[in-house]
Amino acid sequence: MRRFPRGPSDETLLARLERIADAYGVVLVLILVTFVVTLTLPPNGWAGRSAAVTIAGATSIIALTSSDVRLDRVRFAALWAVLATVLSILAKIFDSRWLLGFAFIIISVLLTIAAGTVLRRVITAVDVSFRTILGAISVYTLLGLLFGNLFLALGQLKGGHVFTGLSHPEARDYMFFSYTTLTTTGYGNLVPSGDIGQVLAVLEMLAGQIFLVTLVAGLVSLWRPGARPLPDEPPR
Repeated sequence: MRRFPRGPSDETLLARLERIADAYGVVLVLILVTFVVTLTLPPNGWAGRSAAVTIAGATSIIALTSSDVRLDRVRFAALWAVLATVLSILAKIFDSRWLLGFAFIIISVLLTIAAGTVLRRVITAVDVSFRTILGAISVYTLLGLLFGNLFLALGQLKGGHVFTGLSHPEARDYMFFSYTTLTTTGYGNLVPSGDIGQVLAVLEMLAGQIFLVTLVAGLVSLWRPGARPLPDEPPR
């Protein structure tokens, strides 16, 4: 007797968790957690900074594992994530903005690799499914996190002189500016000063618009959530 696939109500908890992880659900949740942690923890305490660096590093590692990256490369990325956390702790011990800036740079590089890896799998996907759409959304939100860490690094290396009229911005200011720039909302309350800050802002605006107009819009137009392959004909 042939056994037909079970419905969603018969799905086990383990199978459901595996399905969510395979659909980049965990990646998206970790991105949101990283964003919230960076915005809410005390910006001047070493614990808050180290926690933000650690969770951002974990986000990049989970993104790599969800994209079936080779284990040795995941371990190599994990070592760099640990190094970034150690640097953030040493920054407190030695009272060094440079060490903390380098920690944010390492995290930015890891997030760039993670975003590129997920994007490659999204582009090369044969069929546009819910997983593909969720992967594209994960990449888009990763871009905001990536540029937010770059602005955080710039703030540490430049002693906080990143925005015009704001001499001591906090972590929430950098993340808020990153996501409003990515979406080209542009409230105007934060304006980057200096060539590096302005270049980063322009790159983020272009990346956000090109990504939405070309990739996400194209994927959504091809997605057919109701289209499912017909079940095999039962044997006679």
